[in-house]
Amino acid sequence: MKTFYIKSLGCKQNQLEGQIIQNELEKLGYKQVKSDEADIYILNSCTVTSHSDSQAKYLLNRAKRNNPNVKTVLAGCIAQTYKQHKDFDYSNIDLILGNEEKMNIEKYINQLFEKENSFFVQDIFEQKEFENKFLVNPKTTRVSVKIQDGCNNRCAYCIIPFARGNSRSNSIENIISQINLIAKNGIKEIVLTGIHIGQWGLEFNKTLLDLLKEIEKTDIPRYRLGSLYIDEIDDDLIEFLKNSKKFCPHFHLSLQSLSSSVLKRMNRRYSADEAMILIEKLHKNFNLPYLGCDIIVGFPDESDEEFRQTYDNLKKAKLSSIHCFPYSKRENTPAYYMKNQIQNSIKTKRVKLISELSEKLHQEFLDKNKNNKAEVLIERKSPKTGLYSAVTRNYIKIYIKDNSNNLQHTLKTVDLSEFELM
Repeated sequence: MKTFYIKSLGCKQNQLEGQIIQNELEKLGYKQVKSDEADIYILNSCTVTSHSDSQAKYLLNRAKRNNPNVKTVLAGCIAQTYKQHKDFDYSNIDLILGNEEKMNIEKYINQLFEKENSFFVQDIFEQKEFENKFLVNPKTTRVSVKIQDGCNNRCAYCIIPFARGNSRSNSIENIISQINLIAKNGIKEIVLTGIHIGQWGLEFNKTLLDLLKEIEKTDIPRYRLGSLYIDEIDDDLIEFLKNSKKFCPHFHLSLQSLSSSVLKRMNRRYSADEAMILIEKLHKNFNLPYLGCDIIVGFPDESDEEFRQTYDNLKKAKLSSIHCFPYSKRENTPAYYMKNQIQNSIKTKRVKLISELSEKLHQEFLDKNKNNKAEVLIERKSPKTGLYSAVTRNYIKIYIKDNSNNLQHTLKTVDLSEFELM
């Protein structure tokens, strides 16, 4: 029996796709084992930053160093954008699969044992149809449902459209069928994922709101949304979500900056003022919503004043958490060729300042919740501590002590004042 190990880097969609690849290989009779024991080492890669690239190089080289006989597979976004990775070391890689090819790994896996250095990467922009593959009964308590892939935007810093192609949507029928199967298996919560879920339905003149209205009719008790752009959350969507019986008030906003001049250079389609108005609406329409966001610092020509605008607006916005990372040059994107690239030392300082602000804002968010009662979804029980992890609708984690062994996948109302909030 052939054995394999798969490591997925990056976003929730990539994690889900890694689980699907694992499931496909197990259907073929392959067995998942520890990385150092595997006949095949699969890296399902991410290329959103240069750190992702470096991590991929390290993991593949380590796999060959620890086991010179292992067959290595580079799959996913780095493989798909190989033309932008001229300096990537492919010498330790036996099979290269693009993002569409990896989802049909059963067609290519035997190449590992027939010839060396096989390469399968089609032009992702020729891919017009959504690849409808999913897991019915994954092991996790919260299940990701992939509704969309690709992105039609062309932000100045972003390589993702070249890795994922243009936006492609799964049909309402397929999505609802998946959700019904998931609910039938006792799962209580799903997360709608994609590369740009706000572009779901463009091909057939539907909107995300149309999809959510259908999800509301299913038996799934709770759902969350993946990352959304500011200009995709309109008043109609807010009105629907605030009256929903199933929506978890947890927004992840793809902000990237809160300086209007930086946003313009990034080729984003909104201003800082528009973002601040939306954030205020979310605070007003939902009871203590979890508001997370992404922020890039050190974008080319970002001045101290522009950074201060972003910092001050983040502080004023009272977000629940901020995922901050330094701008990373991606070859063949417009920002790669911009003048006045920011020094790494300045980027590091700015990341530190916003990360410290995020910790402060997150603690303030937890403090506002600590005397409330809340419905939690109980997750796995730790074999080490004997504690169950549980998550509120607005994404606060607690740990529950209970001697029973069958609480996973159950919903329970608790008094948050009795727990340490995380």
